Amino acid sequence: MKPTRTTLKIGELATGQDLELPIFQFKPDSISGPSVYIQANVHGAEVQGNAVIYQLMRLLENSELLGRITLVPLANPLGINQKSGEFTLGRFDPITGVNWNREYFDHKVDVAAWYVKHSHLADGELIQAYRAMLLEQCQMRLTNEWGVTTGHQQAVMLQQMGHQADIVLDLHTGPKSCKHLYCPEYDAQAAALFSIPYTLLIPNEFGGAMDESIFCPWWQLSEHLKAQGREFAVPVSAFTLELGSQERIDLEDALVDAQGIMAYLSHRGVIGERVAPAKMQRFGCYLKDYKKYHAPIGGMVEYLAQVGQPLEVGQPLANILRLDLYGSDQVLSSLAVTLDCVPILHFASASVYQGTELYKVMTNVFEF
Repeated sequence: MKPTRTTLKIGELATGQDLELPIFQFKPDSISGPSVYIQANVHGAEVQGNAVIYQLMRLLENSELLGRITLVPLANPLGINQKSGEFTLGRFDPITGVNWNREYFDHKVDVAAWYVKHSHLADGELIQAYRAMLLEQCQMRLTNEWGVTTGHQQAVMLQQMGHQADIVLDLHTGPKSCKHLYCPEYDAQAAALFSIPYTLLIPNEFGGAMDESIFCPWWQLSEHLKAQGREFAVPVSAFTLELGSQERIDLEDALVDAQGIMAYLSHRGVIGERVAPAKMQRFGCYLKDYKKYHAPIGGMVEYLAQVGQPLEVGQPLANILRLDLYGSDQVLSSLAVTLDCVPILHFASASVYQGTELYKVMTNVFEF
């Protein structure tokens, strides 16, 4: 089955041109499985997710599809085209300075009040009504009489598409990074399905990102119903997949990640084929144990610790070179970690200010 292609206008440039997204959709004649929404490249330099969508669509064309699958590559045209020389600067909205992945709408649903009016509904009807309410809130946000910012409009329109699905995957990369997965704590078992070695288990609360904007309202509903004595499993799953480093495309590696996504879709009954998860070791930590190491001084950095490779206490992390201090014992500063950890990503540039976030590392790491 070939996907259909449509476009969605998400804004306008100062010169009047439309900002449009390409949208690809696989829609089987008979739907019996969950619906899926996958987007990539919300940050301008994080392009590998587009390659994964390309490989995934090629696999899906030859698969037995049981659920609707919507794919949105190139999800942030303004950020993707935010270039300075050879570099892509599309991490922050140039108009407001806000991180493009922190522009999503926080519903702040009064779950208790909503449920009083809908407690008579069976689970299927309850899901339909709650989803309709979330979509209506998004639409009301977009049609606010005072208007919304360029970035927020784009984000909420993406969020609307996400709210129509049962499974949402947001494809990102780090600066210089190994693969890792952001997974809500309530859905931790899903980490064993993707072809990703490291998982961050995140709290079930809204922090501004796409995945949180999707699953948090549903988790809150589930918890409220549980308190009322009604068992109600969270019906929506959402994850952020960090697929290596920015400013790179690797089609062979993209196929590995597409196959990992296929394994997850197989497990969830979105496709008819049985696709086994990759055999690999998988490790994780809780978000509270994900530490940021900031540069104690400014200078030129030699990154020594390799991402994805465990580091023991006292092992070197980086060197900082200060040529302005040549001739003193401060010309070269060696940095070392004070606890066992796994470096997950590091800053892309070798020149840093004091206070720059040099590394992010997992601590208190456990094996799934």
